[in-house]
Amino acid sequence: MTLPQYQMLVCEAAAPHVLLIRLNRPEVRNAFNSAMGRELLDLWTRLSEDSGDWRCAVITGAGDHAFCAGADLKERNGRTREAWRAQHELFERAFWALGDLRLPIIAAVNGPAYAGGLELALMCDFVYAVRSARFALDRK
Repeated sequence: MTLPQYQMLVCEAAAPHVLLIRLNRPEVRNAFNSAMGRELLDLWTRLSEDSGDWRCAVITGAGDHAFCAGADLKERNGRTREAWRAQHELFERAFWALGDLRLPIIAAVNGPAYAGGLELALMCDFVYAVRSARFALDRK
């Protein structure tokens, strides 16, 4: 199976039958923006429809500073409530698509996993974390 070239995700073979997925926004600690949400939804949908020869996937963050800081709050500045809801629904659809995936997904947490980053890790089948990883979720 050939996956498209994404802008916010890097997908490559880590080993035979093992797909490595990197959240690729290290300059903002791999925070989710709308484009990344669309790409994750597309990736999970494609893998759900046909996982090809992949037997599992590992998802991690690019760079050395974070797994994922959650939603990119700067992108949300000035948005209307309706636009915020639309983005939130996109992220939820991506998480549900991940949850419905039959292909085992391993979260390789290489740094802080905050808010949506923690939610992403929790949606995976296994979570492995470096000692310096930190986990946090807002209480609202």
